[in-house]
Amino acid sequence: MAAAIVMAVAPAQGQQTPANSLRELQSALIACMNRPPGPVGSQLTIVFALKRDGSLLGKPRISQARLTGTPSDQRNFVAGAIAAFGRCLPARITDGLGGAIAGRILSVRLVVHPPETAA
Repeated sequence: MAAAIVMAVAPAQGQQTPANSLRELQSALIACMNRPPGPVGSQLTIVFALKRDGSLLGKPRISQARLTGTPSDQRNFVAGAIAAFGRCLPARITDGLGGAIAGRILSVRLVVHPPETAA
């Protein structure tokens, strides 16, 4: 069974300490990936595995995509998401988390929501 890290693309926030849980890893990836440009409603799931040290094991792949907008918008969103993901690795994780997740399938789901409007 894969552990899923679902993220609605959000503004970046720095992480200072290594992640010690999947929830902390999720927060770190959300903060790192920032907001790849994409049309509202676009979704993308990247499946990957990490080594004990937080580096990528093998090659990530896209397991699901629902893309909106023009073909150019779609290509730019996919390229931006993959580039943002690559910049976030190796992930900063503790030895304990590294031992628990090493080689296990993880996934990151990116969803582009409409911007919040001021009421």
